[in-house]
Amino acid sequence: MFRKAKVPYTENLGKTNRVVQETAIKGDITSVADFRLDGELIGNFTSQGKLVIGPKGRIVGDVTCVNLDIEGFFEGHISVQELLCVRATASITGQVVVKQLLVEPGAIFNATCTMKQVEGITSDGK
Repeated sequence: MFRKAKVPYTENLGKTNRVVQETAIKGDITSVADFRLDGELIGNFTSQGKLVIGPKGRIVGDVTCVNLDIEGFFEGHISVQELLCVRATASITGQVVVKQLLVEPGAIFNATCTMKQVEGITSDGK
């Protein structure tokens, strides 16, 4: 009766959801757009865009997204389709599955990491 038209992902480009500092969420978050978390999430996060965990941000749970930039605290399982940036102020504990990884000096990275195969590069590096 009341069908909601599906919004193409391209209409959400440039739009960012935000959870501000001193806000705590217990539960799961699903987002089609980019997301910035400066508060706390106890639960799972899934996005078809980029997630930024700010310097005061904190997640305990699982994260699945296209790109992830961590400046704060994370504990759990991370699955990133493209690039994971671990900034100097970040602390990560858990498991990571990623295509590309950047870890700045000073970051705490206590995780097992599995790198996905990059298209066009074989296991012998060619």
